[in-house]
Amino acid sequence: MRTIIEPFRIKSVEPLRRTTPEQRAAILARAGYNLFLIPAADILIDLLTDSGTSAMSTEQWAAMMRGDESYAGSESYFRLKHAVEELTGFRHVIPTHQGRAAERILFACLCREGQVVPNNTHFDTTRANIEFTRAQALDLPMKEAADTQSRLPFKGGMDVEALERTIGERGAGRIPLIMLTVTNNSGGGQPVSMANIEAVSGVARRQGIPFYLDACRFAENAWFIKEREDGYGSWTPREIARKMFSLADGCTFSAKKDAFANIGGLLCTNDDVLARQEKDLLILTEGFPTYGGLAGRDLDAIAVGLDEVLQPDYLEYRIASTGYLGRHIADRGVPIVEPPGGHAIYIDAGRMLPHIPKHEFPAQSLAVALYRHAGIRSVEIGSVMFGGHARNELLRLAIPRRVYTQSHIDYVVEAILEVNERKHELKGYEITRQPEFLRHFSCEFRPL
Repeated sequence: MRTIIEPFRIKSVEPLRRTTPEQRAAILARAGYNLFLIPAADILIDLLTDSGTSAMSTEQWAAMMRGDESYAGSESYFRLKHAVEELTGFRHVIPTHQGRAAERILFACLCREGQVVPNNTHFDTTRANIEFTRAQALDLPMKEAADTQSRLPFKGGMDVEALERTIGERGAGRIPLIMLTVTNNSGGGQPVSMANIEAVSGVARRQGIPFYLDACRFAENAWFIKEREDGYGSWTPREIARKMFSLADGCTFSAKKDAFANIGGLLCTNDDVLARQEKDLLILTEGFPTYGGLAGRDLDAIAVGLDEVLQPDYLEYRIASTGYLGRHIADRGVPIVEPPGGHAIYIDAGRMLPHIPKHEFPAQSLAVALYRHAGIRSVEIGSVMFGGHARNELLRLAIPRRVYTQSHIDYVVEAILEVNERKHELKGYEITRQPEFLRHFSCEFRPL
């Protein structure tokens, strides 16, 4: 059979509320044209993020009933610790309330003013947490990533030559760690090959620099390696993931992505001294090291999710369903970052709306138009989010795991194609209010 179905059946449903275009226009004005500021009750299809928005399984809900809420030494923690150690091999497993908390603790312990942290492409909270320490977050994407339309199997990796050049120019002593984000969220959700992970790891070890994975979507990256990289076709996703982690000295991880959890994160390391520093800071701001700001039931849900996310049937469906959305709009003339990634489709709004200059935020204009037209919430990944660091003006349609059916996605396809038919009518926006850090979460706009 060629049809790939959802490898689950629906046991509980949640109603969606429909609104009219006139109602949505008023909602947008009240929200300052920032889709983050729109109440969820006013959203029909929510593709703002795949973070914390997944549907948990019956096994995860059952595991939550076993949650041990002891303040110290919770049994839930030890179940999670065992699951993470078995998967990653890291000696120290530190739970946090979400991925950005793991980032904050890691960079607070390692980074100082004047230092630089290379990455294939830093995402928003990663960059902000590095810059908060007065260090520099440096993006070193592969040269091939510059062309959003090229259909290469692995466009998410790091430019290894640029990394070596950076170390030579800055000096290894000014680089507290090297990171690699798998998959590359800011780079269009593109996967990173095992060869690239090995190459970056090799540079880091030769230079004596710690190497960390931003592993939010490690399972999806493992599936791409299995499907696209020579020599891994017979490997299981778990075996591939283990090899990926074995090449690193630690990782940050948002369990809200590839663990199906609604909250949670992890900070892992093999460095005994660093782990003690991280746990001391964790106690100050997150909680005791065996709960890290989470309820015991959340720890149990993550432990089960880490097993379920590596099931081949699920991963095949996940990647195929995302590709379904991408191909159905790209083949009808909507430019996307090619080929489709794992967790999201990225529309190249700069290419789609060439009449709107980047300082007038074409992807934000497209996001507003899509919500006004069809009640679909998406997110700008461009100059609003990254300012001068933005390489492209992208609109991300992030697909929550195990939430929407094919008919929902067909509705999204229809809406995007209808907006595309009148794309010349869209106008730019300007920011009227913004905070110092992470402005995209709370800034306000006005249409030009």
